[in-house]
Order: sequence, then structure tokens, then C-alpha cells
Amino acid sequence: MKKTITAFTLLTSLLLGFSLQAKAEEVSLDKVAAIVNSGVVLESEVQDLLKTIKNNAERNDQTLPSDNALRTQVMDKLINDSLMVQMGERMGVQVSDAQLDDTLTNMARENNLTLEQFRDALIADGIVYEKYRESVRTELISGEVRRANVRRRIYISPQEVDNLMAEMQSQESLDVEYNLGHILIEFPPEPTQEDMNKAKVRADKVIELLNEGSDFARIAIASSGDANALEGGELGWRNINELPTLFSEIIEGKDKGTILGPIRTGLGFSIVKILDIRGRQVVEVEEVRARHILIKPSIILSEAKAEAILQGFLEQINAGEADFAELAKEHSEGPTSVRGGDLGWADPNSYDPAFRDALARMKKDEYHKPFRSSFGWHLVQLNDRRTIDASKQMNENRAYQLLFKRKFGMESARWMKETRDEAYIEIFEADSE
Repeated sequence: MKKTITAFTLLTSLLLGFSLQAKAEEVSLDKVAAIVNSGVVLESEVQDLLKTIKNNAERNDQTLPSDNALRTQVMDKLINDSLMVQMGERMGVQVSDAQLDDTLTNMARENNLTLEQFRDALIADGIVYEKYRESVRTELISGEVRRANVRRRIYISPQEVDNLMAEMQSQESLDVEYNLGHILIEFPPEPTQEDMNKAKVRADKVIELLNEGSDFARIAIASSGDANALEGGELGWRNINELPTLFSEIIEGKDKGTILGPIRTGLGFSIVKILDIRGRQVVEVEEVRARHILIKPSIILSEAKAEAILQGFLEQINAGEADFAELAKEHSEGPTSVRGGDLGWADPNSYDPAFRDALARMKKDEYHKPFRSSFGWHLVQLNDRRTIDASKQMNENRAYQLLFKRKFGMESARWMKETRDEAYIEIFEADSE
């Protein structure tokens, strides 16, 4: 009997030892890669993003910089995401599961897939769908936080709009769009003259490498401090008026492939390459007229309850028991309630993405079932659509949006830099293998 107990004790000890070892190994697989204020960036998050980038690069036959350089850029992005999510929590920015599903459905539709097919395609590429889904939620929150904070810092005077409209009318370059690559050799916080001199030397070296034929995207991923670094520095197609003034002044009349810079800014030295040029087609502008009832969830009013209230309104309207305008006046939250929810004629692209996408699927006089946007839950009726030629008002709106977009990029970079400078950030070195 004693031997049996001893053997059992030994077996239990061994099993416990294996269990503790297994747990220790499990914990060691996911460590803290960085502390960001009250949050953390986990090593698993770093490895997941590195894997995704490398898979995409392999699929697109794109070369990447060294692992150390790539890890630095990945850490920067994840730190920025952590800051945005924390700020979003303080601001009360939320992305519900319903809104997230709508976004993913739209992403699938853009690829001519159903949501289920989109999910299967991601899994086939080795991507964990649940993690991908949450990364989309993070991107939505980050975008809303960035827009809300940067928007307050931008002022556009009526004179600026008038001046740009005059330029737009006289510029033949309005028919031209540029796809630019951008590398920012960034200054450190509160740079000294020595810091600026060192940045200039680095910028000159980058230009030398580019002129010798080095891959622009690879250098951007490795060296750029700009938000587009992980996209190879590519800014996307933009009209010359949508570009920062410093860029638009130097690229006009230049040929595809031209490398320009370094250009001194408040953030550092910019290097620009004209990746491509194309003529822009003139398109007619579609406007929509819609009305809505907005219900905002709160601590007292749950998401499900807000949706249920609007569903009840829809059933009453369809049964002829209630009038949309009267319901909007009585229950809708927001400035349009006094007008019975009427939003007037507007470019649908000026609306929240979820609202815009809902309108795109609707027919005239149709009601859309309740859906979630970043503002809350909506019940919407599309009253009409029209296609119009460019009018003075539309030109003014376009000029304003161009100025806003021009200022947003630079102001967003400044705001992000200030946010990081004010944050407590501690980065831990990765274990060398």
C-alpha cells in the first residue's frame, strides 16, 4: 500500500511538473513587446502583423527590408493603434458587432465575394479570421479618433476656398492625377541643429540610393517615419490640389519616375517620387436626398433596445399607423429632427461610411432596416436621387474638401507626433534566436 501511495505521489508530481512546464511554456510564447500608457502591445500581435506583411510581400513579389527595420515599422503601427484605441475608449468611440459586420460585408462585396467566401479566402491565406475581424474594428476606431481630433485643428477660411476655386478654373492640371511615393526622414522630438544635420545626411543618402536604382518601397518600409511607410510610402492617386502645397509646387510638369527632395518640413525631410501619372476623367455628380431617425445607445439604452425601437417605428410606418416625419420630430436625436429627419440634397460620400453604403443599396422611396453607424442606430428612407453638373456650390464644396484633405495629412502627422511625445512608451527588445 505504501509503495502504491509513493508511486501515485511520484506520478502526480511528474504530471504536475509537466503541467507547470506546459503552462510556463504557454506564457512564454506571448510576452509584452511594449507598454503604451495603460495598455500593452503583445509579442503575438507583432508576429501576426509581421507574418501578414511578409505573406503579402511574397504574394506580390515585393522585396522587404531587414527583419529589424520591418519590426520597427510594425511596432510603430501597433503603438499608434494602442494609443488610438485607448483614446477612443476615453472618447466613447465604439464599433458595434453589427457595424463591424457591415464593414466586412462591404469589403467582401468590393472583392466580388460573399462574407462567407471572404472569410474562407482569409483562412486559406493562413489568417486567423477572428483576429483579422478585430483588427478591422481597431482600424475603424483609429480612423474615427484621428478624424475627430484632427478636424478640430483645421481651419479653412472663405478666402482660401475662393483662391483655390480661381486656381482650379485656370489650371489645366485639374485633369491630371499623380500617384506619389513619400519617404519622411523624421526629426526626433525637439530636434537640435545636430539632429537636423544628421537627418539631412540620411535624406541625401536615401536619394543617392534611389538614383542608383534601389527599390523605393523597400526603403520607405525600412526608413520612412510617415504613416504610409508599410504601404511602401505610396500615397495613392491624388489630384495636384489634394497634395500638400510643398509637393504640388515641385511635381507639376515633372515626368513619371522623377525623384524630388529632400524637402524640409516641420517634421523632417521629405523625399518624393512620381510613381505614375494619369489623366482624370470628368464624371457627373450624383446626389441623394434622404431622411433618417437617429437613436443613440447609452448606458441606459442598450444597442439591442435602440435597434428594436427603430424596428418598431418601421413596422408602424409600413402599417400606415405612424408618419416618418412626426416620429423623427419626436424621437430622433440630432439637428435634423426639427425638419422631420430631412437631410436635404447631399453627396453620399459626405456621410459616414455605413450610412453611405446603406444609401447605395436603396431604391427611391425605400426604407432601410435599422443599421448602426459611428453616430448610432438609423432608420432611413431614400427620397430621391439626381445627377447634376458641377455648380458653383459643388465647386466650393470640392475646393473646401481639397483644402481639408491637403491640410489633414500634415496636421494628422503633427497630431500623431504630439500624441506619441506625450505618451509613456516603453519598448522591449525582442529575444534574439
